[in-house]
Parts: sequence; C-alpha cells; structure tokens
Amino acid sequence: MKMLVALLLLLALCNANKVTVEESDGQCDYNLILEPRPHSVSILEFGAVGDGKSLNTLAFQNAIFYLKSFADKGGAQLYVPPGRWLTGSFNLTSHLTLFLEKGAIILASQDPSHWDVVEPLPSYGRGIELPGRRYRSLINGYMLHDVVITGDNGTIDGQGSIWWEWFNSHNLKYSRPHLVEFVTSENIVVSNLTFLNAPAYNIHPVYCSNVHIQNLSVYASPESPYTVGIVPDSSNNVCVEDCNIAMGHDAIALKSGWDEYGIAYGRPTTDIHIRKVHLQSSSGSTIAFGSEMSGGISNVLVQKVHLYNSLNGVEFRTTKGRGGYISEIFISDVYLQNIHMAFGASSLSGTHPDDNFDPNALPILDQITLQDIIGENITIAGNFTGIQESPLTNICLSNVSLSINSASSTFWSCSYVHGFSKLVSPEPCPELESSYSSSSTCFSLVNSYGRASAL
Repeated sequence: MKMLVALLLLLALCNANKVTVEESDGQCDYNLILEPRPHSVSILEFGAVGDGKSLNTLAFQNAIFYLKSFADKGGAQLYVPPGRWLTGSFNLTSHLTLFLEKGAIILASQDPSHWDVVEPLPSYGRGIELPGRRYRSLINGYMLHDVVITGDNGTIDGQGSIWWEWFNSHNLKYSRPHLVEFVTSENIVVSNLTFLNAPAYNIHPVYCSNVHIQNLSVYASPESPYTVGIVPDSSNNVCVEDCNIAMGHDAIALKSGWDEYGIAYGRPTTDIHIRKVHLQSSSGSTIAFGSEMSGGISNVLVQKVHLYNSLNGVEFRTTKGRGGYISEIFISDVYLQNIHMAFGASSLSGTHPDDNFDPNALPILDQITLQDIIGENITIAGNFTGIQESPLTNICLSNVSLSINSASSTFWSCSYVHGFSKLVSPEPCPELESSYSSSSTCFSLVNSYGRASAL
C-alpha cells in the first residue's frame, strides 16, 4: 500500500504546477503558465478516508496547514486520489495546487454545521438571498497568490439538493454557499475538473486578478433554483474557455457589487475574455451581465460560443438605484440554438439590498456590439428596455441572422434605446436601424485577444 501511494505521488508530482503570468499568445489577454511544484503530499497522509461517509474536513485543513511551510520553497501540491471524500468548508493557501485524480470526488457535506458562517462581501452589504451573514464556500481562498485547482477530470460535488429544498421552502438561515470562492486573490487557475450540484454558484472569483478557468464541465439540475456556473465579480483579467456549463439559472454571470455597497467599494469587472464555451440555462441566461453591476463592467470579449436550449441567450440587467455601467462589450461568432429570447437588455431588472440605495443612481449601458451571430429556432429576437433618464446607447448589431419560430410580427421590442445595425434579420426595431457604418461609437476589436476601442 505504501509503495502504491508513493507511486501515485510521484505521478502526481509530474502534474503539479505553479502559476506565472506571461504575455498573451492571442487566446486570452494574458497566459497563466503552469510550472512544476517541488513538493507533493496525499490527503491519505492526514488520515482522510474516501468512503463517502467519513468527514474529512480536519484532514484537508491539516494538510493545507502543513503545506503552508512550503510557500517560500516553490510551493506544494495536495493530491486527492480516487475515492469519495466528504468534507465541510476549508481554506486554501498560496503557492498550492489541489489536484484531483480521475475518480476522486470531493463531496460537500449536507450538514450546515460543517459550513462556516462569515460576514457578507463589502460590495454587497448583505447576503445575496437573506440579510446578514452568509455560509462560507466549500473551498476558499482569501488574499492568496498562485493557486491551482485542477486534476485528471476529478469531481467537486456540492450535493446541493438539500440547499435547494431549504431555499424553495424559505428555511435558509443564511445565504447559500458556493463551491469555490477566491477573494482578493491573484494568479488563479481552475481547470480539468467536473463541478456538480452547487448549492448556489460554482466558481466565484471576487476582487481577483489574473484568473484562468479552463476545460471544465459544470452541471446542476434544471430545477435547481438560481444556481450559476461561473461568476467573475469585481475582478479583472479573467479568461473562461473550453467549458461546458448547464445550470438551473445563469451559466456565466458577470457582476460587480450591489447598489450603494458596490458604488462605495468601486471595483469594476474588466478585461474579461469568454471563448469556446457551450452554455445552457434553464431559467436565466447563458451569459448575463448584472444585475448587480454597481462597480461597473467593461472591456469584455465573448467569441466562438454555442448557446442552446435556454430561456435567454445574452442578457444585460440593471435597474434604477444601481448606478454603475456596462460598456465596451464585444460579442461575436455566436451560434444560438433553441433559445426563447436571443438578446435582452433591461434597466428595470433586479431588486435592492435594503432601503438605503440612491434612486437617482442611474445605470449606464453603452457601446455594446453583437456581431457575426446565427440563431436557429428563436422565439424572440431581442428586447431592449431602457429608461427615459438613462437610455441604452450605442447598441450595435452587425451580421445577425436569426431564424424565428413564432408567427408573431413583433420580433424585436425596444424602448429608450439608440443604436445601429447592418445585415440584421429579421429587421430590428426602428431605434436600431441607423446604418452601422455611419457610427463612430460602436465598439470593435483592435487585436485578436480582447482589447478594443471605438471605431
């Protein structure tokens, strides 16, 4: 047995890695380069039992505490072999790789006493679902640098059904936990894994920089309430690529804080690249911006994506009192299939955390370009609903062809929106029919990996 463990550790060490940042090769705005870790230990060495019944929280905590000692020695890897490893929430450390072997399943405990309760994020001021505190996520990183969560298609299973039941029956004591959350951290990689049945979000980088999320399968039941796949939140330099995500609510949602709390915190989500993903959303949107976006969202490139079997395709959400902005968004090379509403933008969407928001904090939606898009079996082409005090501006459509399955003559709905279009079928509403080529404010790329400027 000892010889087998030693052999597995040796093989895992070959896969261990640390993160360094390098100039982009054209795929993302930067590259996170993985380099070998000099040290590796197995969770077995800390008394863990992979029977799906024994609680291993202490084993994970002790292993990571031990691995902190290697932070100034090139970092280390925690190896999780095949098995079903039940655990409550635990924290990571810098210069660490958490590696899940094929057949390894980290199982989240369904006992809420095994989940820590923490203060709300400062840009939200309260839990998303309930006032006050929130449950800490299953796997956490706070003020960390150079962390990798990866494997040979191992699995992190949130066993979220009990949380969904408590949410639906209004029996939650605090807002639901996520599976993986990094706070105020940088140089993060999450790759080559399967995520299942999150209580709420699957991966939530908040106040982070240089995050690469790659080659994941993420799934929750279509009936799971408000489950979300990947949520870049008040973060910059985030790349999401080569992922398959199917969720109860949004597949990918970009956020940046809630009303007066997000405005005060003032950290935007910017320099985001989403590419080569397959996304499905049962009750929300495959790609959502907001509705919590009070710190601002800008410079986002979405390209080469497949959106299918969903309520909404791409949606921009905000409301009065939210403040902030969504601007400089470029979305291209999109294939939509079996989508109820292809595109939506609304300034009348979302609730408020409390009564202290400023009703005069008006959101701005500006410079949003949708280009080179094909849609099949679409019911509604688009609904763009601004507000008189702050209309949607510079909404630009180019080379958009949508096959509509409805007999209705109203394929587009628009109010308080201004924009431009070229080669769009069916023809958009009059507010968007100005010639695209006459616009000097449509957002367009100046190179192949996401930086952009006005034409």
